Order: sequence, then C-alpha cells, then structure tokens
Amino acid sequence: MPSTVIRPPSSVHRINVWSSPRNISTAFMYSFAQRSDTTVVDEPLYAHYLSKTDSEAGHPGTDEVLASQENDGEKVVQDVIFGEYPTPVALFKQMTHHLIHLDWGFMLRTKNVMLIRNPREIIGSYAKVIPNPTMPDIGVEKQAEVFGFLTKNNCLDAVVDARELLLNPASVLAQLCERLGLFFDEKMLTWQPGPRPEDGVWAKYWYANVHRSCGFEPFIEKNVALPPKLEELAERCQPFYEKLYEAALKA
Repeated sequence: MPSTVIRPPSSVHRINVWSSPRNISTAFMYSFAQRSDTTVVDEPLYAHYLSKTDSEAGHPGTDEVLASQENDGEKVVQDVIFGEYPTPVALFKQMTHHLIHLDWGFMLRTKNVMLIRNPREIIGSYAKVIPNPTMPDIGVEKQAEVFGFLTKNNCLDAVVDARELLLNPASVLAQLCERLGLFFDEKMLTWQPGPRPEDGVWAKYWYANVHRSCGFEPFIEKNVALPPKLEELAERCQPFYEKLYEAALKA
C-alpha cells in the first residue's frame, strides 16, 4: 500500500472552533470527523489549561489529561495547531477558557468559529459534573472577549449557536461550510454511536450522552431551574451570550 501523504503545514486549512463547555462541541467535532478531507483534534490545550490553574478546580481525570498531552501551550500551538496532517483540513475543538497565558496571535493565522449556547443550559449541565461553577469555568465571558479580538482583527469566520444548529443541522452546516470555503458533505449529519478514536482521555467523564448519539439530536426547549447562586451567574452571562447570538448563523 502507498505510504500516507503528510501535508506540510503551509498547505493545511486550519479551523479553530472556540466553544464554551457543555455545549454540543463534541457532536460538532464528530460531524467534521465524517469528512474524508478533515482531521479533527480534541481540545489540544486542555492539559495546558490544567497546568496553569489551581489543581483543586475538581476536573475529573486531571492526572490522565496532563499525562496525555503536551502541557506547554506554546508548543501545542507550534506542533499541533500548526503541525503536519494527512488531510487538507484540520479542525481543532477548543474551549475558550483554555486560552490562558498564551499569545493569541496564532488565531490570526487560522480560520475561527465561535460555538455558543444559552448560558442557563451550560450552567445546568456543567453543575452536574463540577458543582458550583464560576464565570471562568463557563467560558461565556471569555467567548465575548475572543469574539472581540477576532472581529477586530477580521478573522472570525462564523458564529454557530447550538439551538440554531439543532433546529436545522443541514442548513447551518451548509452555511458554515460556505463561510469556511469548504463543500458541504451530508455525511456530516450522522456518525456511529459509541466512543471514537479522536476522543480525548477525558471522554469517559464528559461524553456519555454524545456516545449514545448517531447524529445531532432534535432541539428540545428546556426549562432549566438553577439555585440562587447559579441563577445569578446565568444572569451575568446572558448579556455576553446575547451579543454573540446576534452574529450567529440562523436555521
């Protein structure tokens, strides 16, 4: 069999997807993994983030994550985000709160997509794994900061809202692919259920629901009840989300 062709860094179409936690980012990653022209990478800056934050933050599997990835974010940027790949497209599922103690200049050299979700839904889901999340944990304020940086530098390609995507996956993904200069492939709409090779080692703690899926689940409106402390957090997050939602692709 012929050897795998490794594409030099200069020829790879690189896409950073900047998500909040407890979004549909893993399903989004699985969607792009169905494309024959795309390699996906799961949260390459996670270990960097954990290495720069208080170990008491309570992230499950912290030691496993730190052992599984390069801990130096600048090396991750150089060797992973700007590394060589066997496909013409490389998509990096990222969390905006992982962007600490890093020069953001690398984003000016990639395509960039913001993936957003109603903060009440983020907080309700996140608190089931890590109690009492804070504003930095939720990442919505950081998303607004990244949004400002990307728009100021004219390198934001699209904003995708979880609700809009689930209302009509084919329409929103087709619009997104057009923004990114890619063709829309209907294979992006479905995948096989279960763990996938692109999963990070943290998948067993966070990906149970998406592992039961075989495509984007229909959107269901949720009435998320939050305790007073988290209700206050949701209210603080809402203006940031609304600003981002204005720019989102619509179903």
